[in-house]
Amino acid sequence: MNTHRTPRRLVGRAATAAALATALGLGAVHTAAAAPTTAPLTGRPAGLDGGWHRDGLHLTAAENKKVDGFVARARRAERTISPEVRAAARISHAELVGFDQRLKSPDSLKRKVATRLRETPGQTVDAALRTINDAVRFTLQWPAGTYSQGVHTAAGLLSTWGNDSTRWTNTWHRPAGYKAVNSVWRAPRSGQLFEVQFHTPESKAAQLETHKLYEEQRLPGTPPARVRELQEQQNAIFAAVPVPPGAERLTAPARRLPSPDPARRLPAPAHAPVG
Repeated sequence: MNTHRTPRRLVGRAATAAALATALGLGAVHTAAAAPTTAPLTGRPAGLDGGWHRDGLHLTAAENKKVDGFVARARRAERTISPEVRAAARISHAELVGFDQRLKSPDSLKRKVATRLRETPGQTVDAALRTINDAVRFTLQWPAGTYSQGVHTAAGLLSTWGNDSTRWTNTWHRPAGYKAVNSVWRAPRSGQLFEVQFHTPESKAAQLETHKLYEEQRLPGTPPARVRELQEQQNAIFAAVPVPPGAERLTAPARRLPSPDPARRLPAPAHAPVG
């Protein structure tokens, strides 16, 4: 086997490895200010039965224990996922929005599981937990002018580093409603699913503005007329969001085999010769 490496190629790979090392060292990622996450590991049960009760929703003690285990596993997995997402943000020149909120709170997860159990009678808590993909979640943001290239670069890096893209939802082409790219990935080491939303400042602002409308809309007791009214309000807000050039054509990266060596995870820079 030919093991010869030209000096220029060695320099290119060294620069690539250095960029990854710097990014994983968490040195220069721009993150938007957010309040620290202070939620405890478990929600406080309303009674002494070990279960969980909130706003008419409930989990039994056994179900509550399983969700607590899911939360603990997600928190462990996040420790290896976050450095790669921060590296992808730094290299693609993204703003990492709300990084302090990257872990969904235990109460939010329990509310989601309890809602799904109520909406689907007979569903087990294990089945409900398998549908949750945002226990660990991130938002990357670029100005409209660099958005499409930024998404392409960041998603390509996550894929190159062995994360498997399991869902890719691009809504920029839709005439009404939410605008962004929402993606779900499976981490190679832990198998943990995590969500990455790709936004512009305008689309993120619209998401925040419509959040309370969306929460009211999805409540089981919201009357149909009010559901339609809430949707129309959301549509009007998102209609004002400019579509970045090429955003509607963004697709998930092709699946790639993970690289065994972290120093070789990044693709060679565009200026590096392949000699």
